[in-house]
Amino acid sequence: MSLALPTPLVATDWLAAHLGHPLLRLIDASSYLATAGRNGRAEYEAAHIPGAVFADVDSLSDEQAPFPHTLPAPAVLAARLGALGVGSEQAVVVYDGSGQNFSAPRVWWMLRTLGHARVAVLDGGFPKWQREGRPVTTEVPVPVPATFTPQLDASRWRDLAAMRANLEARREQVVDARSPGRFAAQEPEPRAGLRGGHIPGARNVHYASLVGPDGTVLPPDALRRRFEEAGVDLAAPLVGSCGSGLTACAVLLAAEVAGATRTALYDGSWTEWGSQPDTPVETGPAT
Repeated sequence: MSLALPTPLVATDWLAAHLGHPLLRLIDASSYLATAGRNGRAEYEAAHIPGAVFADVDSLSDEQAPFPHTLPAPAVLAARLGALGVGSEQAVVVYDGSGQNFSAPRVWWMLRTLGHARVAVLDGGFPKWQREGRPVTTEVPVPVPATFTPQLDASRWRDLAAMRANLEARREQVVDARSPGRFAAQEPEPRAGLRGGHIPGARNVHYASLVGPDGTVLPPDALRRRFEEAGVDLAAPLVGSCGSGLTACAVLLAAEVAGATRTALYDGSWTEWGSQPDTPVETGPAT
């Protein structure tokens, strides 16, 4: 038995048709900033797609790291995924409740970075699923532990040293997913102690601009125009950045939908770059 999974997005129709398939694993990855006044776990317990387990990004991150949402060691992440019932042979669909792909793409990126190709994000997320009147439940499933064998794809990940080196080499475009106000240092950062602005040379593509009114990702042609307007060449390598490594994954997801094939994430993102004493910072719109 096998399950062919459309990637990197699946429609609600596809998920409804395959709900309950023995090789399908659903993850509710809803997570929000403290300022949003929302609690992903509480919302999951109130209603979720049948069969979905809950795993916010904090539960899949390195708790000992100095910055939030840091990718843990592959063996550690693989063990946590296995405990959720996610095995190497299974197809995984991740969703969140934001309606903007706030946190689900981060789990998509984690799985892809561990070499798991059979993973997709539910297009439109839980809000679209609910609007369509599809089944929801409060029943929390007990996962059957599975074996997840990681095969790290280090090409999808960048650290501070790599980003410093790229300042001179400029081999990779840096695409910042934060709001234009934060990018330009015209709005305060939500985390204390961070300077405002952006990595020199970065382009700004706000993650929320990549979905339509119904929360689904824009069509490929519209995405390509959006990236082009921001000065991003999808045929060239790009590295996503944001506040703490979450919403940049939504940019990477959209870039892949639009045809990009060479993408990576700066895991520390602005929480790391903006807190360093010697990292250069630009302010104002992208130039």
